[in-house]
Amino acid sequence: MPVLEKGFVLKRAVFQPCLELYPMDEWEALMQKVNKLNRFKKKNNDFIRRFTAGVKIIEVDNSGRLLIPKDLVVFANISKEIVLSSAINIVEVWDKDRYEKAIDDAALDFADLAEEVMGQDDEDGIS
Repeated sequence: MPVLEKGFVLKRAVFQPCLELYPMDEWEALMQKVNKLNRFKKKNNDFIRRFTAGVKIIEVDNSGRLLIPKDLVVFANISKEIVLSSAINIVEVWDKDRYEKAIDDAALDFADLAEEVMGQDDEDGIS
């Protein structure tokens, strides 16, 4: 399978205490956008440095497994069980207990969020 052969990039998530697993093609497309940023602007440089902090290239082993490097295990506070959560074109990797807590915490606001994001009645929105 080409996606497995090309490998993945694993990094710290920006908004959540989890990891993001990018297929290599997705990562390369994202890096093309990032590379267009003007590095003579401090905020752009700061963003690039923090966004790419802890980035690891990951390959699938002969048994089809991905090894999560220790520093990323510590960042995501992964203990024993993990949850893989689809995030459109990437996969989030969570500690199971932290994932369940994040889902529980977000449940209260989800109806309002769903209405705001999906309830648009314009041509650009999804209806």
